[in-house]
Amino acid sequence: MKLKSLLGASVALAISASSAMADVTVKWMHLNTDPGIGAAWDEIVKNYEAAHPGVKIEMQFLENEAFKAKLPTLLQSNDPPHLFYTWGGGVLAAQAATGAIKDVTEAMDADGGKLKAVYSPALVNGLTVDGKIYAVPYQTGLVSFYYNKKLFEKAGVDAASIKTWDDFLAAVKKLKDAGITPIAGGGGDKWPIHFYWGYLAMREGGKAAFDAAKASEGDGFKSEAFVKAGADLAALGKLEPFQQGYLGTKWPVPVGMFADGKAAMLLGFDSTAVQQHTLAADGKGLDENDIGMFPFPTVAGGAGQLTDTMGGINGWVLTKNAPPEALDFAAFLTNKENQTMMAGKNLIIPAAVGAGSAIEQPLVKSAAEQLAASTWHQNFLDQDLGPAVGRVVNDVSVEIVSGQMSPEDAAQQIQDAWALDH
Repeated sequence: MKLKSLLGASVALAISASSAMADVTVKWMHLNTDPGIGAAWDEIVKNYEAAHPGVKIEMQFLENEAFKAKLPTLLQSNDPPHLFYTWGGGVLAAQAATGAIKDVTEAMDADGGKLKAVYSPALVNGLTVDGKIYAVPYQTGLVSFYYNKKLFEKAGVDAASIKTWDDFLAAVKKLKDAGITPIAGGGGDKWPIHFYWGYLAMREGGKAAFDAAKASEGDGFKSEAFVKAGADLAALGKLEPFQQGYLGTKWPVPVGMFADGKAAMLLGFDSTAVQQHTLAADGKGLDENDIGMFPFPTVAGGAGQLTDTMGGINGWVLTKNAPPEALDFAAFLTNKENQTMMAGKNLIIPAAVGAGSAIEQPLVKSAAEQLAASTWHQNFLDQDLGPAVGRVVNDVSVEIVSGQMSPEDAAQQIQDAWALDH
């Protein structure tokens, strides 16, 4: 007698009833801090365990930065997680190169590509390294500016008029003049500041500049577009747009600041409008109707477009010795039914085809629509460029905006790191 796997019998994951009844623990490592997502996952785990007697899903948590720091060691240990979160990109490629993670291409392609067909092809491609799929897609995301409508009104700022970087800087000045902190910043973790340098580089150079730099063509990451991006970021830094002490502030504290009305803007994720409630001091935060959003502005003369987007391409990676149940659970977690449930609660922009139609929150829905119309979706640079180069991008972004490094030196450091890593 066989227990039929969610992935189909032909995936070779059908396991005997006797082994299914044995105690199997799937160690699932995540970095979620959103209570809403946690509650949804608890429901999914409960349903999975009820349908699979003898299988236990053990949820293991690490904070974002601790996860990044400890994961490489965990993957080489005798007790690695079976399933863990990924942002894809060069970090995923580096993990694949170590042999520590599982190639799931065969499972995706089995039964006529039944599992692969569940997900958006763009996300499957985003989690593919050298033609092999190394993660089960989970969600995609968009980084955009969110703003407090009441604070904008108080300062006389019209969000609809912010189209270019110069417009944005003018808005920052007006907010400061009105005695309002323009932006909640998270310099302590560094990666929230890399969104600014990354988006500005996209707006200055467009996809062509990134393609050339990654191909080590011309001046690479020290070409004019990347230097200009640094100069644009330095111009923002000179306005001192963030709260006092932002260099020591770690995410998600800036989301809480925004929720408490202590800053007018946040360059954040598509979950911002929903997540801010739980991070507010009063547990309520802003009325969602009082939050607006706008895409990262273009730059005058830049090659990038307003419809070029940055955000996550996220999935679940299996380690090499993970039991078959780990892949079975990952498929269950990300199936259309569960992804529709999470999208209906406005928790994610799902990877499963068709599940996004359940999104109701206007700002989350708008983010999903922007992603659908994206002319180029760039994964987070600190993931896409690999761990070594990504750390340099994060470091120099903070040093540029805080006036500690010139745009030229920053571009040179990124190029040096790229050359050393390739």
